[in-house]
Amino acid sequence: MSDANKPISAQAINAQDKELLADLQDALANCMKCGNCMEVCPIYKELGTETAVARGKLALMEAVLSGKIPISQNFDKWMAKCVSCKACSVKCPCGVPADELIVRGRQAAVKARGLHPVKKQVFKLLKNRTMFDLALRMAGLFGPLSFKKLPRPMAAVARFPMPGLDKRRVTAPFAASPLRSQHPEVIKADKPKLKVGFFTGCTINYIYTDVGQAVIDVLKANNIEITIPALQHCCGTPIYMSGDVESAKLLAKHNIEVFEQYDVDYIIAACGSCTEAWRIEFVELFHDDPSMKARAEKLAKKTYEISEFLVKVVKIDKSKLGPVNTTVTMHDPCHMARGIKVTAEPRELLKSIPGLTFVEMKEADRCCGSGGSFSLANYEISRKINDRKIANIAAVKADMVATSCGTCRMHITDGLVQNNMNQDVVHVIQLLDKAYKAKQKR
Repeated sequence: MSDANKPISAQAINAQDKELLADLQDALANCMKCGNCMEVCPIYKELGTETAVARGKLALMEAVLSGKIPISQNFDKWMAKCVSCKACSVKCPCGVPADELIVRGRQAAVKARGLHPVKKQVFKLLKNRTMFDLALRMAGLFGPLSFKKLPRPMAAVARFPMPGLDKRRVTAPFAASPLRSQHPEVIKADKPKLKVGFFTGCTINYIYTDVGQAVIDVLKANNIEITIPALQHCCGTPIYMSGDVESAKLLAKHNIEVFEQYDVDYIIAACGSCTEAWRIEFVELFHDDPSMKARAEKLAKKTYEISEFLVKVVKIDKSKLGPVNTTVTMHDPCHMARGIKVTAEPRELLKSIPGLTFVEMKEADRCCGSGGSFSLANYEISRKINDRKIANIAAVKADMVATSCGTCRMHITDGLVQNNMNQDVVHVIQLLDKAYKAKQKR
């Protein structure tokens, strides 16, 4: 028998696993097992098991390092049972970045065991920009054959059982035409005061084109020239969060190279996760590549989430806003609240709209349960987390829910439908766009 075909001993497997996590030993040791993370972990609140919370997951990683357990299927399972809401890290009195360590645990699992076969195929498609674009365009064209629209905005249910999609789940239909195909690459402005590059992300380009159009209209109302690079691609956050670092690097490098070609003052996104990717994740991905890291840092410094950009950079003229007579509450996406730490700016925009009554819900920054692909693989748990969010929405009796994340919008819409509630869920920028249009009509 050749060396390549010899079975690997348990000791050798453990040694390999330990090597994958060796550089985390000091960080893991800083966790004093106080249990503060239990208070804020949405998964723990529903499951009540030690391995559901950050403390338990870090203990599993320490057990791998001590040689007590291998990186097994069970280890992989519990590393995946996390919505990446970052609440544990914010709550930790010792400053342990538990969310980052859990992602490292997932990375170790990918190196030791490989990606789940479904994720492997999905990520293979995602890395091929041309095929990914074609697949989602086809989903938009033929979606009505597979999904039935509900009598409310941006809501649909599957007409027949689909793998990985709970039959009860309300999702959003793919757009018949992607946002980027609806506009020229450069949208000119007369004597523009600023030039921005618009990173649309996947959900805005292929699903919530209404949000993308609102971004464009608001920027135009402020005399800003908009460049929407045609070759931009997914930011890679879903891949990065799943532990596939090398694939995430490919997407990050591609986007950096694309946006470097344009002479823009700022890069803006209308999604907290996409903004976090540009400002934080791209830099971290190239920590061992000084040249790429410097390029990522240069773009990170001029990247803003749209509400943050309008408040801090543009400083919009609020006298140009007309009335929007409705009562609105706000859900803070996790990557907005604890990732890029932008929560005041969306509220400032909402409160500046005449006629709009803003009401703050309880635990506005608590995770809605989406967690990107988490809700697909763990629908029952995500629904329970979501039900708490829906109860908080119901308590304030708002007409609408505003947020800054496409997947949050989709998941909260699902929760509202499941709980027989009629509120619409919109992006903050859509309400601001309505206010500009209301003034223009006068």
